[in-house]
Amino acid sequence: DGIEVPPEEGESVQAFRNGQRFTVMRDPEAELALVRSLPPGMVTLERLQHIDAVPAHLELPAWSLLLPLEGTPPSTAADWPTHLAGPDDWWEMIVRLRQAGCLVEFDDDFPEEPTYIEPEDWYGELEPAGNGWFDLALDIEVQGERLNLLPILRRLFRDPDFPLEPAADESEDATWTLTLSENRRLVMPLARLRSLMAPILDWLNDESDPEAALRLPLTAAEKVAPLAEHERWAGREDVTGLARRLRELPASLPIPPGFAGELRDYQARGIAWMRFLSELGTGGILADDMGLGKTVQVLAHVLDERARGALTRPTLVVAPTSLVGNWCAEAERFAPELKVVALQGGKAQRERQFDESLPEADLAVTTYALLIRDLERLRDHNFGLLVLDESQAIKNAASQTARAVRELNVDRAIAMTGTPLENHLGELWAQLDAVAPGAMGSQQWFGQRFRTPIEKEGDVALRQRLSRRIAPLMLRRTKQQVLAELPEKTETRRDVTLSGAQRELYESLRLAQHQRVQQAVAERGLAGSGIVMLDALLKLRQVCCDPRLVKLESVRKTKRSAKLEQLRELVPPLVEEGRRILIFSQFTEMLALIGETLEKDGIPFTTLTGDTPGKTRTQRVALFQQGEIPVFLISLKAGGTGLNLTAADTVIHYDPWWNPAVEAQATGRAHRMGQQNPVFVYKLVCAGTVEERILDLQARKAGLAASILEGGAEHRSEGPLFDEEDLALLFAPAV
Repeated sequence: DGIEVPPEEGESVQAFRNGQRFTVMRDPEAELALVRSLPPGMVTLERLQHIDAVPAHLELPAWSLLLPLEGTPPSTAADWPTHLAGPDDWWEMIVRLRQAGCLVEFDDDFPEEPTYIEPEDWYGELEPAGNGWFDLALDIEVQGERLNLLPILRRLFRDPDFPLEPAADESEDATWTLTLSENRRLVMPLARLRSLMAPILDWLNDESDPEAALRLPLTAAEKVAPLAEHERWAGREDVTGLARRLRELPASLPIPPGFAGELRDYQARGIAWMRFLSELGTGGILADDMGLGKTVQVLAHVLDERARGALTRPTLVVAPTSLVGNWCAEAERFAPELKVVALQGGKAQRERQFDESLPEADLAVTTYALLIRDLERLRDHNFGLLVLDESQAIKNAASQTARAVRELNVDRAIAMTGTPLENHLGELWAQLDAVAPGAMGSQQWFGQRFRTPIEKEGDVALRQRLSRRIAPLMLRRTKQQVLAELPEKTETRRDVTLSGAQRELYESLRLAQHQRVQQAVAERGLAGSGIVMLDALLKLRQVCCDPRLVKLESVRKTKRSAKLEQLRELVPPLVEEGRRILIFSQFTEMLALIGETLEKDGIPFTTLTGDTPGKTRTQRVALFQQGEIPVFLISLKAGGTGLNLTAADTVIHYDPWWNPAVEAQATGRAHRMGQQNPVFVYKLVCAGTVEERILDLQARKAGLAASILEGGAEHRSEGPLFDEEDLALLFAPAV
């Protein structure tokens, strides 16, 4: 009745009020029951001060109704005792004390009783940020005040106790309570929180500034668009309209105007995907298996973009040196209306090209090596599209090449590679960040968020989340996935460009051999000069394959072979894909040099030549057929007949066989009855050299190669091997 009684006073206490004495009788049993009803941890025997005056029949040596373990209630949340997480726990305890009949008194510094509030309204804003991105802002209104909701969502995302998925027994009106300040608690519906977080989970942890708007790629527009159905969302028409436009993009596109060729269904789908990236204003990685026509798809995309007016500036292709000729040849074949310039040659020649050819070009092709040397000149130009062929060349983000790529002035970029990931996820980040900057966050953030948990901790869920995140920006089809669309045999000519010392050697040898042939013709006539002609052509063909094949001491000093380098780029990715490869050459010495190269690269192989004994031959064929080795090197003499190599699905003709029937016969070792997979045939040809010109002659003069260039006496005709026009073509300078 308002009279305070010290616990140590005994069973009765004398008290005074208004000058009168009272005797207050205590109820020890009721008091003890109250102590026992306190929340766990509020009172513990070992922390109570011993007081002798307490009646002996009480089970506790002393009690404390209001003192926590550490003494007086603290005034800041940071100082709460360990058994009381914060003010909310204190107030929960205080409510229970009051319910038990206790009068609770407060120190002046004790925090006020919290107020529980709910959002009165929800707001969102979607604003295009350019270059394939948009910003998402989320607010709530509480007690007439607008609060930024994103920091709250980011906090919940990092809170291990927050249930991202509903529990089986969770009620429909379940809530989650957050502390806004010392005495304000925000109560939010769990279902609504989850609906806001679900489409943006992959990006919630991206921003270093928790208050910042959430920057999302436009590829996320379709996922975010349903949030914008709320009437108080600003900018929803822009984003929902974009999402609708992206949904309505066709799954494949027809052949674009100016494209000279056919497109397989998966290639038409690839062009539609690149149109999708263009609509977003961003780039991506075309990561189809080798042999599925990535170059053709990109050329068709360039024509499609130009036809619809989305590409008005030149396209810059950066490729390995060995593929420059191939790009020029493929462009001439499939997109003949494009004006193409290869930025190659000496410094003076390239300077002329920058001044005279590049301004008029539709498609410019350079190399990764020259990109670094010509970066200053290239930065003077604005390109509508950048194409990075074999983009694993920039897989090291810190390399000079990768940094140079980022300094170019381009509207968009597309990377092409059959091996987007060779060793670790950092390589994938480097290539994606070059073509879609920021899509994967910073390198450090990506390492912490994805690379370390996936590579070192084996986080499967995070790996799946990363896969979903990059899916719109990377298109990958393997040969196995498009088997039904592939023909039984696909032939691809890979043009090789001679350069440097090898080109100089070819030119000097061409001049010497041409003079030798002209002298023989002057002395013996065309008909009597066949042997000299064939020997001269043989030497030029050997220089194209590898200068070390030429039996001249002065020639052997030149050891670099552009064709061997291209083979070295071609084979490892095929082996990585699980391809079974036959490599044919008519020069057994060339097979030995190829074998040395494969050995350096750690690629298992075996060899078959005319000198291989019968028993060994059978063993080596069995090894290949049984899948023990991925590469089989075969000479013309050994591979002409009697071989059944249906385990192979890839054939590489290192040097052209002038008799197409013999070449077809070699290809037939793999492409024959019993073959279950489509066969891919690659022909390596040194562009602008005797190799290409003999193929031209072969096309014009049926049977020429069979009767002459294979050297078989039984095929020779009575007349001259070539006329003077043919000789002029064969010994013309390399172009």
